[in-house]
Amino acid sequence: MIPWEFIDKAQIPGSGGELRLFRRGKEFSIRVNGHELMNSSAYGSEDALAELVCERLVGRPCPRLLIGGLGMGFTVAAALKQLGPDGRIVVAELVPAVIEWNHGPLSALANYPLQDSRVTSRASDVAQIIRSESQAYDAILLDVDNGPEGLTRKENDWLYSRNGLEAALHALRPSGILAVWSAASNPAFVQRLRRVGFTVDEYPVRARGRRGGARYTIWLAGTKRRESVGTATRQREVRRRNNR
Repeated sequence: MIPWEFIDKAQIPGSGGELRLFRRGKEFSIRVNGHELMNSSAYGSEDALAELVCERLVGRPCPRLLIGGLGMGFTVAAALKQLGPDGRIVVAELVPAVIEWNHGPLSALANYPLQDSRVTSRASDVAQIIRSESQAYDAILLDVDNGPEGLTRKENDWLYSRNGLEAALHALRPSGILAVWSAASNPAFVQRLRRVGFTVDEYPVRARGRRGGARYTIWLAGTKRRESVGTATRQREVRRRNNR
């Protein structure tokens, strides 16, 4: 088997942790403190995060998305496929080197999404952007850690706290969507979302999409209940996508 080749490393601001980028043939891996955060061969849940959100944005004029966490660019690329020419995406990435990697060795993985004119990348904490905005986004997508149970950075806990969720609610436009990726289900977090005023739908997804892999969770938290006969259809589509 081809051994992993170390490519680069970068400090995570405020955490003391270090991201490390590795390559093995055409496969890439980003790790922190010995744990693999993401692998270029398993991006089904990243695709699902964008697809589930964009399905609910169909018909909205000039949709604007905020994506917290660039990763390897798969969520951004999946959103671009769904959005029309008037859509706009702001990507907030805390670690500047990750943006550099997506312009360099990782750029071809998701077909160069940062080169799309609809995308603006910002080397910034997504929490700072959320705090500073009011009714600015149709959707906020968070994939910055392991979900409410943080792994890489203690400061990320704020995003999932009551204060963080209330700030996200304030940053969303009417009928906006807060989408959260998580490594596991978390009933306490779902209750927190509801107490803040969100309606919540939970979707099980797989790391490799139809090819299976690890099981993850995506929550779509709406600022307004939108009754739709399409809800059951969307859930069937997610189950079919992951071969459940």
